[in-house]
Amino acid sequence: MRVRIYRPTKSTMQSGRARTHAWVLEPELLTARKPEPLMGWLSSGDTYSEMRDRLRFPNADEAVSFARRNGWEFILEEPAERHIPPRNYLDNFRIVRPEDEERQKLEVRSQKPES
Repeated sequence: MRVRIYRPTKSTMQSGRARTHAWVLEPELLTARKPEPLMGWLSSGDTYSEMRDRLRFPNADEAVSFARRNGWEFILEEPAERHIPPRNYLDNFRIVRPEDEERQKLEVRSQKPES
């Protein structure tokens, strides 16, 4: 069986980042999901689909060791690090903001004739 180990991203509906620090071990589907003829619910032939979002680990090493102990192939997806540029509150009230200064410098450089 093949599993995917990753850290979930934050919900787009909320600003908080709760439940994004744990690592999740999620199995790949072995059989395709198909609608049930009577009710139209989606069903799958494998029972591992019940584990989706259930196995959480505090760090990636524990998730990897769990997958190795069970003899599962795994794909470890490293999360993209969040980069927040530092800002100063007073810059909001300047006549020329720092972002505008950088833009103006780039425009001046591109308009200078090269010799």
